[in-house]
Amino acid sequence: MTGMTTYLAADERPLEHGWTLLVTEAGRYAGPNEVHRPAARIPAPVPGTVASALTAAGLFDPERPQPLHDKDAWYFRSLEGEAEGPAILRFAGLATIAEVYINGELRLASDSMFQAHDLDLVLTGQDEIAICFRALAPHLDKRGPRARWRPQMMDHQGLRLIRTTPLGHMPGWCPDIHPVGPYRPISLIRRGPHAIADLKIHADLKADGTGRLAVSFALQGEAGQVTLCCAGEETSVQRDGYGLWRAQLALRAIEPWWPRTHGEATLHDARLTIDGQAHSLGLVGFRRIEIDRGPDGCGFGLVVNGKPVFCRGAVWTNADILRLPGAAEDYAPWLTLAAEAGMNMIRIGGTMTYESADFFRLCDRLGLLVWQDLMFANFDYPTADEAFAASFDREMRQFLGSIQGSPSLAVLCGGSEVYQQGAMLGLPERIWKTSFYEETLPSLAAQGRPDVPYVANSPCGGAMPFSPNEGVTHYYGVGAYCRPLQDARRAEVRFAAECLAFAHVPQQATLDAHLPVAPVHDPRWKARVPRDRGASWDFEDIRDHYLQDLYKVDPARLRREDATRYLDLSRAVTGEVVTETFAEWRRAGSPCKGALVWTLQDLEPGPGWGVIDSTGEPKPVWYALKRAFRPLQINLTDEGTNGLNVHVLHDTAGDLDLVVELACLRDGSQPVVNGRQTLTVPARGALRIPATDLFGAFFDTTYAFRFGPPSHDVTVVRLIEPETGRLVAEACHFPLGRDRAMHDAPVEAVVEEENGRWFLRLTTAVFAQSVHVEVEGYRPEDDWFHLAPGAARRIALSPRDGTAAGQRPVGMVTHLGSRRPTTF
Repeated sequence: MTGMTTYLAADERPLEHGWTLLVTEAGRYAGPNEVHRPAARIPAPVPGTVASALTAAGLFDPERPQPLHDKDAWYFRSLEGEAEGPAILRFAGLATIAEVYINGELRLASDSMFQAHDLDLVLTGQDEIAICFRALAPHLDKRGPRARWRPQMMDHQGLRLIRTTPLGHMPGWCPDIHPVGPYRPISLIRRGPHAIADLKIHADLKADGTGRLAVSFALQGEAGQVTLCCAGEETSVQRDGYGLWRAQLALRAIEPWWPRTHGEATLHDARLTIDGQAHSLGLVGFRRIEIDRGPDGCGFGLVVNGKPVFCRGAVWTNADILRLPGAAEDYAPWLTLAAEAGMNMIRIGGTMTYESADFFRLCDRLGLLVWQDLMFANFDYPTADEAFAASFDREMRQFLGSIQGSPSLAVLCGGSEVYQQGAMLGLPERIWKTSFYEETLPSLAAQGRPDVPYVANSPCGGAMPFSPNEGVTHYYGVGAYCRPLQDARRAEVRFAAECLAFAHVPQQATLDAHLPVAPVHDPRWKARVPRDRGASWDFEDIRDHYLQDLYKVDPARLRREDATRYLDLSRAVTGEVVTETFAEWRRAGSPCKGALVWTLQDLEPGPGWGVIDSTGEPKPVWYALKRAFRPLQINLTDEGTNGLNVHVLHDTAGDLDLVVELACLRDGSQPVVNGRQTLTVPARGALRIPATDLFGAFFDTTYAFRFGPPSHDVTVVRLIEPETGRLVAEACHFPLGRDRAMHDAPVEAVVEEENGRWFLRLTTAVFAQSVHVEVEGYRPEDDWFHLAPGAARRIALSPRDGTAAGQRPVGMVTHLGSRRPTTF
């Protein structure tokens, strides 16, 4: 399904190869007949971009990008030898001001990156396609309706007038690689006997567990008997009085679709049969999504299939800023890592671009909810202009049409920071809170996907649209605003559609290969650090603030005197911050119902916002999130004179019997008090246990009363399966601070093989902070974790691409408390 007419049993062939490219100054050629064809000799794969084609030809350096928005780019392809007769050319996405010529005649003009086009033609066997992507710069300079506010994050205010992505136009946020070219497929289609248009697929789940599948469409071509089948049930499709074909299926006790943290992401094949010929409508999932406003009516959370879901995940950027790809193989590595980290939601923000249907199909399979912003961000858009509104209407209908029946689509949002931008500049609500976002967009959303909740803007709600204690927020109290970690509770965050942005340092192997320069001070390093345009600080300064706060060191002095330790502490600190913050937000009694970190992946190697670096390697903070996002989890929260609370969280179905063990350690090794309790955790429930309940007596676990010298420097709590003794989850608390629990712990590492898989068994007699495992040819399942005495930690090792079968792992283990690595 494409959001366009679907040609059933058609001969559809992508025109991937045979394209050549010529880049010229703006306006040099009025049409293709003026172009000397031998000059267009750069091979240009489609889908792709001008930047990617020039890079492959050695004419463009992504690390030092040259402007492309001030040039024309011509693409040519011969259709010589194609069979004569009627055909359709489908252009799935052209960025951005494009003219399509067939045999020198202008047949199509497009001014939106976000619209697809079908072009009918009759092939002669001697045809040629020419596409000119006109320079964007002259269009950016055109005057439009007066803007009532002007955001600083974009490099040109004219972007608000053109339907194109801000990617490449946000200094300090992403590389200045301008998006130009046929970034989505171009296909040649020869019709079959039937085609369907205006397709609507509505899959829903009733409260009694019955799935309902409703399908309607306009059918082109003669048809006698038409049936719809799904999940073993079948019904006839009938033509109504308006010429549309309609059918409904009621599927009792259907296996529902769940986000991966809460159950199985079950999908069912929906098929049309027309006069005996079967045609797949794709895989659909049956689920019900509702908004939970909380007992005070001020909250925001998702309820899926009647069960509240704490949404956790990250904001998507792009699979490759150079190519802007949209194929499953481009998305899969990133989304697989998101799923592996225990994420259950991905947000596509309004500063990015729409992703293809393949993205949603993968999220359907992986059990990842998708929060989808419409492509509006920060600007005062000319929404009252009829041509602009009509263009967006087509854009939204095509986009929603392409993902009919996809259960992963969970939220449709009117855009990113439009309300916030106007409000922060002091404008009254009537200026920025308009009928376009409050009435027009929700109406279009309800027509296209009535099963998906709509949110007017991100953020919105509260006294100000960005107030964290009501509705949806972008929370940077902990983070950019350098608030103490306790602010995560004080702010009463309800739902953070983005949060916790830091300049996350990648693993050393990535830096050695792609950025082998001195950290912080080298200009090449600093160029990779994200920053808000015009700000006097960047996100490395934010990371350094928390490094000093948590580890009591001077970052500026440390990086001068010991750059290696500075980098290791920098890798550890952002993981500690997100661990503490999500423990607060996920605790029983928290008003927070979800939080998405900014961002999932970097767009270039270096200390970017992404929790995965641009090469696809998880950063240390990714492992911290993987632990924080566990569906079965244990956390500790410091409640001051109320002591230490233990929180046990269980997101999946079925009650579980588990054991909780807690120990307070002196000098990281000697238990001064401990406790153990067997408990039953209810399905999709949570328990809060005061630590003193495990001891059976008073003990100053938080060192709040200070009756004498401190008795311990770290508390460790474990969640254990009683039958097997397997460690399910673990959490730590540092009553005196992390710097006071830094021990020169000896760590033992033993490589073990079991059923053809390799494991690393780690033990210690003394508490070790932020243990890092480096293995040649393998990636560990966990990294940068704390290792406590009293139990072994067994880490699975996954072979990397190119690792020989049976190759024995070798490497080393380090931690923050010792300069002596353990080799194995």
